[in-house]
Amino acid sequence: MSNPVFFSPAGSLAQQVPGSTFVLEGAEARHAVTVKRLAVGEAVDIADGAGTRITGTVTAVAPQELTVRCSGVSTEARPDVRLVLVQALAKGDRDELGAETATELGIDAVVPWQAERSIVRWKPERAAKAHAKWQSVVTAAAKQARRAWIPEVRAAVDGAGLQAAVASAELAVILHEDAVRPLRQVLEAWHQDLDAGSPREVLLIVGPEGGISPREVTRLCDAGAVTALLGRHVLRSSTAGPAATVLASDILGRW
Repeated sequence: MSNPVFFSPAGSLAQQVPGSTFVLEGAEARHAVTVKRLAVGEAVDIADGAGTRITGTVTAVAPQELTVRCSGVSTEARPDVRLVLVQALAKGDRDELGAETATELGIDAVVPWQAERSIVRWKPERAAKAHAKWQSVVTAAAKQARRAWIPEVRAAVDGAGLQAAVASAELAVILHEDAVRPLRQVLEAWHQDLDAGSPREVLLIVGPEGGISPREVTRLCDAGAVTALLGRHVLRSSTAGPAATVLASDILGRW
């Protein structure tokens, strides 16, 4: 069974070597001690959310601290092809569920998108709180999946902001039920022509429960996006992103 993972601030594990001692503090330490009830002698992983992980054994516990003796240090490199989920805001927390599940499946970043047909609206006075909630959901999902990287929840975008992101991306794919080419075909053709070694980003764009409007599709395609068919059936807003993440991870050699 894999060790439980707890996160420390980025860069906090830089000086750790086998035999050294690390003290985890704050909310993560409280969770480890009071919720997970870790005890002296148990194995645990500490990750910094930026690719570094230490494996160790608990040597002391306190209400606000978890002391771990490091037995190993590893660094997980970012994949050459990074997957970014552009998730339209949707009702009933389906948008958060999509981001959460995609994180468990390996997404590298998430972009909240205020689509034309999004029923949910991030008003200026609640945008910061909503963004923080998404980041908390993604962080918890990364912990559940025992990842060394925590995906970044980027700033929310409107239509113009997404067009700019599409224009600067190596590949932007709109998951659309009326598309002609399957997602597999789009990704395989792009990957075949890809020069190895240089980091690239692929945007996977998921619409809200009412779908992406024809005007949005036109504008995004004018900015450089392509449409792709994910499958025979129409998926929920919370399901399309994770399904595309699985398929893309396989085709692009991330798994």
